[in-house]
This record gives sequence, C-alpha cells and structure tokens, in this order.
Amino acid sequence: MSPGVGYAALAAVTAATLLIGAYGLRISRTTGDFYVASRTVKPWWNASAIGGEYLSAASFLGVAGLVLVSGADALWFPIGYTAGYLMLLLFVAAPLRRSGAYTVPDFARARLDSLPARRVTSLLVVAVGWLYIVPQLHGAALTVGLTTGLPGWAGSAAVVVIVCLSVLSGGMRSITFVQAFQYWLKLVALAVPVLFILFRLGADGVSWTNGGAAFDFGGHSPGADSVYRNISLSIALLCGTLGLPHVLVRFYTNPDGVSARRTTLIVLGLLSVFYVFPTLYGILGRTYLPGLAAEGNADATVLLLPAQVFDGALGDLLAALVTAGAFAAFLSTSSGLIVSLAGVISQEFFRGSVSGFRTATLLAAAVPLGLALLTNTQALAGSVGMVFAFTASTLCPLLLLGIWWRRLTAAGAVCGMLTGAVLCGGAIVAGGVLSVSGGSTPVWLEQPAAWTVPAAFAVTVLVSLRGPGSVPAGTGRFLARLHTPERALRP
Repeated sequence: MSPGVGYAALAAVTAATLLIGAYGLRISRTTGDFYVASRTVKPWWNASAIGGEYLSAASFLGVAGLVLVSGADALWFPIGYTAGYLMLLLFVAAPLRRSGAYTVPDFARARLDSLPARRVTSLLVVAVGWLYIVPQLHGAALTVGLTTGLPGWAGSAAVVVIVCLSVLSGGMRSITFVQAFQYWLKLVALAVPVLFILFRLGADGVSWTNGGAAFDFGGHSPGADSVYRNISLSIALLCGTLGLPHVLVRFYTNPDGVSARRTTLIVLGLLSVFYVFPTLYGILGRTYLPGLAAEGNADATVLLLPAQVFDGALGDLLAALVTAGAFAAFLSTSSGLIVSLAGVISQEFFRGSVSGFRTATLLAAAVPLGLALLTNTQALAGSVGMVFAFTASTLCPLLLLGIWWRRLTAAGAVCGMLTGAVLCGGAIVAGGVLSVSGGSTPVWLEQPAAWTVPAAFAVTVLVSLRGPGSVPAGTGRFLARLHTPERALRP
C-alpha cells in the first residue's frame, strides 16, 4: 500500500471523529452530559459505543496475530473477552446502574462510607487506565509506521491529540456518538476485506486453509503449563472485564437498570459477530503470511493480508479500509479510557467541574503517551491480557463483594485491593525483568491471575470478618437499592 493511501485512510477517520465530536459539543452543556451523558443513552447506542471502546488494539490486531502464532490456544482471548460480558450481565450491570454513582470510586465511597477506600480505588482506576492506554498507542505506532512510513511516535502522538480534542469538545455524550460510529466502522473494515479475500480464493479454486495445513497447530497434547495458562487467562479475562473503568462507566449512562441489562445483551451479540473476523484473518495469515511470526511482527497480519492477496487499486482500497478500522480501534478505546480517567481525576482533584474535567483529560492522556514513547511491544493481546489480570486482582473483588456480600468492610476492601495490586503488579514486573534479561519466565508469572485473584478475594473476606472496622450503618438500605428493580419502586 502506498503511503498516500495510508494518509488518506487516517485523515478520513480523524475527520469523521472530530466532526462527530463537534456535534456532541452542541448538546453537551451540563456536568451530567460530560460525565454520564445525563443518563439518557439508549441500549442500542450504548451497546455500539461499548463495542467501539472495548474492541481495542488487542482485538483488532492482536487476536489475529495470536492465532497466527499460537493457533487454537489464541481463541481463549476472544472467548474470554466476550464471556466477560456475560459476567457483567449476571452480576454487575443493573446493580451498578442503580447505585447512582458517576465513577467506580464513587461506588466505593457510597458502599463503604470510607474516604480511604475511595482514594485507593481512584489510584487503581487510574493505574488500570494508563496501563490499558499504552498498548493502544503501541498499536497506533505500528499501524502508522507500516502504512505511511512515519516514525512510530507520530502514531502515538496523533491518537492522543485527536482523542483529547474529541473528549474536550463534549465529554461522555460526544464520545458516545464517536464510539458508536467507530464500532460499525471497525466491523465493516474487518468484514469487507476478508469476505473479498474468501470470494477471490473460492473463485480461483485456492484452498484458504492451504489444504487444512492452517489448522495444524502442532498436534501435541497440552501439558500442565498449557492447561494452567489457559485457566489463568480465562480467570483474568472473565473477572478483569468486571473492573475495567471505561466499560463500567458506560452503565452509568443508561436510563435505568433494565436498560443496562439490555445493553449488555446487545453487546454480547455485537462482540460475538466481531470476533469471527480477526480469527479468520489469523487463519488466513497462517497460509499467506507465515513469515510474520518468525519476524516477531504477527500483529501486522490484519494490515498486510489484503495487499498480499490483491494487487493494484483493489488491494490498496481494502488495505486502506483495514487501516481506517485499526486507527478507529485505537481512537475509540483510548477515548473511553481517557473519559473514565478524567472523570476520576476531576472528581478527586478538581471538584468535579466541567473545567476540571478538561484539565484532567490532558493529565490522563499525557502519562500513557510518555510511557508509550519510552517502551515498545508487539504482543498487543498479551499486554492487554496482563491489564485484565491486574484489574481482576484489584477492582473485581470490590465490585462483586460490594454488590453481593453484605459483610464487606472498608478495611477488607482496601486490604484486598492492595494485596491484588502488590501480587499481580509484582508478577508483571518480575516477568518483565526476566524477559528483558533473556531468562525464561515461569508460567505462574506469565499468567498470574489463577493465584492473585483468589488471594485478593481471600484477603478481602478474612479482613472483613476478622479485621478492624465494621459494616457501614447504611449497608442494608444501599444493597436494597442495588437489587430492587426500578419498576418495583414506581408508584
């Protein structure tokens, strides 16, 4: 693909994002508009927006790259990403909407009546958000470098500038419109090229699986390490989804708990359709781009495959469409994360005002940009998977026990979150050090969720039962509000 085509694709996505964001500015005036879109977002719009922000670089590029490299084991990622929303539907979506909170720290304060619990939750939300934004910026660097020839830092910086302009223009209401558009753009950008490829191969009588060789994943029986890795990854993805701040804030924008549940059901359908296509790209990549795995550039499979199959203008057009979808993925996920982080930072340090929200937006974007410029990774899905493990070990116990267990105390919640942060964060750092030094990383450090998540839950429960402090006086009333359907409260 020529650089001109790459520039055109990126410019088109940027223009559409800013124009839709500008439209949001016209109808965003109040604090409620900026934080939760005044709680008026309908299920279809909200579900599309959730799909837009949830389907990140790891989904758009990373899943295909993992299928190329790891074969069937990589399918645990799309399964876990989607099944995590089933957990949200069953345990979190409606109660969280009924809590009346703007952010996850607001929920912690309301449930536990504790300022320290709120502060710890705020720090963890910010840490999770920053860690999640960095892979998006790495993906942008990869995409811009491949399609335009510009240095990678230009892609990272471009995403941050565009996201900040979009968020500053209209807050949550503006971003809702942008992300809903970007979900459908990403779906079309993946589906159209891969369908063209399959039709072309079928017309030419060429086997798109190379006579079945694309499904040859080694033929070996899974060992204990492989079984542990898959179980631990599943725990991380299932429980980590419950604590993602940019996902949770979406449920505050629904009008009521019924809408929150309906939104989650629609999201399950949208995600299930979407993940068919990265999987197809990975299988096709095993046939037509097998060298990418050896080069350590597997995440480029989606970007390079259309031009590998088609020559000339059609190949350039399909490659441009994929590039536009990839850039939309980075923009939409980064937008959702920065909105959620800006809400938390603004509430904690700028009294929750609209001007404070805008200042917090710049702070929320600057730190991950610095981290992205100082680091480099090509394993997008793997790096996002570690963020899920960290979230599952910290925020998930607070939410599940805070919603479903009456005896949770502030001391238990704080100790559990800190335990998960120390154990999982330590495992991530230790694994990174071993990887950089050239040593082999033990599987229990590579995928720590299988032991860090149970440890965090155990500490939370034990300290709540035996530690200092007591259950807040208003707990019964608060839990009744979380679990009473809105229709039962209407006269």
